[in-house]
Amino acid sequence: MRITLKNSTIDKYFGFLTRLDNSSKKRLIVKLTESIEVRELKPFDLKSLHGAWEDSRTSDEIISDIRNSRVEKKSIEF
Repeated sequence: MRITLKNSTIDKYFGFLTRLDNSSKKRLIVKLTESIEVRELKPFDLKSLHGAWEDSRTSDEIISDIRNSRVEKKSIEF
């Protein structure tokens, strides 16, 4: 989620930030600069996920097991 600020809001932040010492300002500048740098995403191949699940059951058996293992909140006792 990105937040867009009005100029008046940015001016208020700047007024506060001008009171920081130079070292803190420099660290803030570095962090802000790093946050706007575009990082190249590594390509992701969905085929690399193929074969990750091994099971001797059929898909219908797996679905049945999942449904049978569900617990209703009303049946839980504390």
